[in-house]
Amino acid sequence: MKYKTDYRIFPLGDSAITVDFGNIIDEAINLNVMAWFHHLTNDPVEGVIEIVPAYSSLTVHYDMLAVAKNIPKGQQAYTWMRESIEKRLQQYPAAYQIEGSLIKIPVCYDTFFAPDLGTLAESKGMSSEEVVQLHVSRSYRVYMLGFLPGFAYLGQVDDKLATPRKSQPVEVAAGSIGIAGQQTGIYPMVSPGGWHIIGRTPVHLFDSDKADPALLKPGDSVQFVSITLHEFENY
Repeated sequence: MKYKTDYRIFPLGDSAITVDFGNIIDEAINLNVMAWFHHLTNDPVEGVIEIVPAYSSLTVHYDMLAVAKNIPKGQQAYTWMRESIEKRLQQYPAAYQIEGSLIKIPVCYDTFFAPDLGTLAESKGMSSEEVVQLHVSRSYRVYMLGFLPGFAYLGQVDDKLATPRKSQPVEVAAGSIGIAGQQTGIYPMVSPGGWHIIGRTPVHLFDSDKADPALLKPGDSVQFVSITLHEFENY
C-alpha cells in the first residue's frame, strides 16, 4: 500500500502541535498516521506529554515550561518542538503497517434497540433486514477515538447506508450503534447524539477502573455480529 508522506504542521494553542496529512477519511493515510504515532511514541521528543492520533493527523501535546528549560536562549518552545518533530518524521521516511486486533462486537438489531432502523431502511428503499445484512457484511477500521471516552469512529459503511447526521441530537443509550455519513460507531455511555441508531451491543466499551479502559484502539478492526433479543438479555 502506498503511504502519504506530505504533511503540514501548525500550532494548536500554545502547547500543542498538529501534523496534518490531509483532511479526509482514507485508510492509507490513517495507516501512515498510526505508523508515525508509534514512531514518535517509541522515540519521544523531550517534553512531550501525549500524542493523539486522529483520522488523518497527529496532535502532539507538550509541557511548554519543561521545553523552555532545555532549549537555546531566545528560541521559542514551539519552534524547537516543531523542528524536533520534523527531524523525527525525516528520520523515519518509510512508514510501516501496524497490525491491530480484530474484535467481534455482538449487536441486537431488534426494533426495541433500533429507533432509527426502520426510517433509515425506508429512506434507502430497503428492508430493515437488508440494512442489518449490509452493516454486518464487512469489518470496520477504528480510525480514532474521540467525542466520548472510548467512542470509536469506524469506517467506512457501505455507500448504500451512508446518511447525514440528524438535524437535532437526542439522548442515546449506552451501547447504541449508529451511522452518520460514511461512519458507524458505538456510544460507550449515555449521551446526546445525532447519529442514526440501528442497534445496541451489551458489550461495555469503556471501563475507567481498568488500566486500559477503552476496549477499542485506533488501528483495530471491528466485526459486528447480529444477536437476538434473548441473547442480548442473557449476555
